[in-house]
Amino acid sequence: MSPPSRRVASRPGGRPRRLAEPQRVAVRAAADGRPEEIDGCTVDAVRESWLVEDRWWTDMPLRRRYWEVVTADGRNLVAFRDLVRGRWFRHR
Repeated sequence: MSPPSRRVASRPGGRPRRLAEPQRVAVRAAADGRPEEIDGCTVDAVRESWLVEDRWWTDMPLRRRYWEVVTADGRNLVAFRDLVRGRWFRHR
């Protein structure tokens, strides 16, 4: 089975780049999985959390727990934990 296609946009110079590519982050989480710190910045509030499960019928299932948070420095972030691999990421 071939991997899923990804949308790309052009960079200056015509080189393609992936849209909304998640970036790895370091997260300290509470026992219930709620992020308490993201890349060294304290999480002041959790606005929302949701679970995404997709492609469960394929060799590449997707299971993610998303967290929309407000950090101590006032930023709004969306971070997720890849529940298949146990890694944390954030979207730009």
